[in-house]
Amino acid sequence: MFSPAYSRSLGQAASFASAYRNVGVETGLTDASPHKLIEMLFDGYLEALKQARGYLASGQIELKGKALSKAARIVDEGLKSCLNIKDGGRLAQDLHDLYAYLTLRLTLANVRNDPSVIAECESLMQPLCEAWKAIGPQVHAGHLS
Repeated sequence: MFSPAYSRSLGQAASFASAYRNVGVETGLTDASPHKLIEMLFDGYLEALKQARGYLASGQIELKGKALSKAARIVDEGLKSCLNIKDGGRLAQDLHDLYAYLTLRLTLANVRNDPSVIAECESLMQPLCEAWKAIGPQVHAGHLS
């Protein structure tokens, strides 16, 4: 059916594709503004939830767990860690509370294999993501800081 040489070439192609994607991500990170970095975190979070839903639907529980863990890490280590609670006022505190809530809900979704909780976590973050993207042109033009 498949020769070992063919299998090896497929493995090499996948390896090259992965390396190419990593270079693209690394280049995007080094060239990105702080605003763009947060946008990338939002996008990564939503993509991880999309993957988790797909994995859950197809019964790939281990991969679902990895995707939800990735989403939780993006919230905790990325979005929440960027908040300036001291100077950010009520908005920063509200976001901090939301991110803490999302982390708890993502854990619950993972433990219970509950797609409705995953959908809730997506619906809570989607408006923030859209608002963040909407202010991008103003941030880049220097009208917001």
